[in-house]
Amino acid sequence: MRDPELTTLPGGERVISERIAGVRSVALGFWIGAGSRDETIARAGVTHFIEHLLFKGSDRYDALAIAELFDALGGELNAATSRETTVIYSRVPDEHLERALDAMTDMVFAPTFADLDSEREVVLEEIAMVDDNPQDLVHDLAGEAVFGAHPLGRPVIGRAEVIASVSRRALRSYHAGAYAGPNVVLAAAGNLRHERLVELVEARRNGAHEQVRLARKPVVSVPEPSSRFLRRRTEQYHVVLSAPGISRDDEHRYAATLLDAILGGSASSRLFQEIREKRGMAYSVYTYGSQYAETGQVGLYVGTRAENLGPCLEICARELADVGDGNLRSGELERAKENVRGRLLLSLESTSSRMTRLGKALITAQPLLTVGETLRKIDAVTEADIAELARRVYAPATLSAVGIGPSRGRFEAAVRRINPAALARSA
Repeated sequence: MRDPELTTLPGGERVISERIAGVRSVALGFWIGAGSRDETIARAGVTHFIEHLLFKGSDRYDALAIAELFDALGGELNAATSRETTVIYSRVPDEHLERALDAMTDMVFAPTFADLDSEREVVLEEIAMVDDNPQDLVHDLAGEAVFGAHPLGRPVIGRAEVIASVSRRALRSYHAGAYAGPNVVLAAAGNLRHERLVELVEARRNGAHEQVRLARKPVVSVPEPSSRFLRRRTEQYHVVLSAPGISRDDEHRYAATLLDAILGGSASSRLFQEIREKRGMAYSVYTYGSQYAETGQVGLYVGTRAENLGPCLEICARELADVGDGNLRSGELERAKENVRGRLLLSLESTSSRMTRLGKALITAQPLLTVGETLRKIDAVTEADIAELARRVYAPATLSAVGIGPSRGRFEAAVRRINPAALARSA
């Protein structure tokens, strides 16, 4: 495999690709440096709405033509919006690269925003679907508890009242600012030639375009830990303990990946074993982390019945404290390292994973490390690093608590054992 090749187009868009011998596929992704944190409260949800509308037609392809084209190619086409980026991606046989890129370029840069009202209803149904699913909704509440009124605390999917009323003109204005210039990266991996890829994109962009006009609101400080509770007639309590995490520039990010594997990110992790395997008190229990430009978020989720809620949170508190005290078990760190190494190496066999690695690094201004460099940084993490990070991000006094279930009183009684101060700032 060759090193990735990078070209900047006259309009500022960047094209990065990696040629992989021995495969017959190409993965393509248009990465946009705009997400839900770039929206004002009056426009909450437009980034995700625009992502939907890209599939509804462009200057040269209507919605049906797009769907039929990728079906005929035997390929896949999808998109995703996060808090800081949007990506439109596909994977097709290498012989169909030009046809796929032609349609995707038109979708990304020349959407007509057709069928606006019908797709508005689709997104409103999606918002309603999340509201009906406590396993999803509880994470939106956790973001609000950690970041308060900052855009990072808002759901990526947006607000129903915004989606119901936003105009085509407002959508076009936001699109013009976000989908232009250095805010756009085309990443590709597979059986392709970089020079040909650049030629194909240049032919469809026709020179310079407007520069980005988005103004991202920085996180100056995060609020004190707080709690949120939503009363629902559910069989389980859905609970998240969450706190500010680390930024994607933080050198502790490799330790963060390993800490997640140790606590709740794998089948052998502490919380999975202690809560689910040994005691049968939950079906779903895990930890997670998100890293943003200047901050991050960590979280711990558990879904359990009422009689198990207090014991589950006690186990969580005990295991977090144990790791923070440096009491790693024999072989625990090495097993986590092997888990992360293995997942990284297996991902290299996927053109989609390689494309994501390129696009995400470039659009978020991260150094594109070689696999060897990444593995060395993982290997260099020590038990002391894990303990220090656990104390930093999972200290009880930093944890916000959110829950969905039948009784606020039972929820608060369980949370009081971990961080009673969070209950003083409830909403």
